[in-house]
Amino acid sequence: MFAIIQAAGWPIWLLLISSVIALALIIERSIYLRRNLVLPPTLLDEVIRVHRSGKVNAEVIDKLEQNSPLGRVLAAGLRSVDAPREIMKESIEEAGSGVAHELERFLTTLGTIASLAPLMGLFGTVVGMIEIFGSQTATGANPAQLAHGISVALYNTGFGLLIAMPALVFYRHFRALVDSFIVDMEQKAVKFVDVVHGTRQS
Repeated sequence: MFAIIQAAGWPIWLLLISSVIALALIIERSIYLRRNLVLPPTLLDEVIRVHRSGKVNAEVIDKLEQNSPLGRVLAAGLRSVDAPREIMKESIEEAGSGVAHELERFLTTLGTIASLAPLMGLFGTVVGMIEIFGSQTATGANPAQLAHGISVALYNTGFGLLIAMPALVFYRHFRALVDSFIVDMEQKAVKFVDVVHGTRQS
């Protein structure tokens, strides 16, 4: 492996750093963006039950807020449960926008790496081509320098594509996952508002 890195020249280090960052982001988002952690399946029913029992207090709301992203949205609703419907919806929407921002954290970086990796590979290719042309002398090409330039060009192109493809796949996967979470969260929040204001039965 080290021989390949040596053959690829110094531009490969930019790609290796990008690959490490991308892998770390993929692992972190895979752990964080699990449906049962973001949207606990029984949480809404439990919150409705606690609300109807009249046992809502600051401690319950704080505990709910720490539960999950959905819990944070529902906690915002519980804090304004005695307010008019529109005020309650506004509170939930504000909390929801903050939660959505947190769910989307690092996705821009991952998407940037997916877009940038082929360009960094192309940069390495250009560096390799420069070395190839630099190996040309009046007496002919230097074979060792020519071979090194070709290695730099090809390895960097390959590494750039190798990093970009999985990064792009995971970026699109996480983006779709976050979008589905936000839609589900909105539906649960609307149901909670309707239940609190008596327009829907759970």
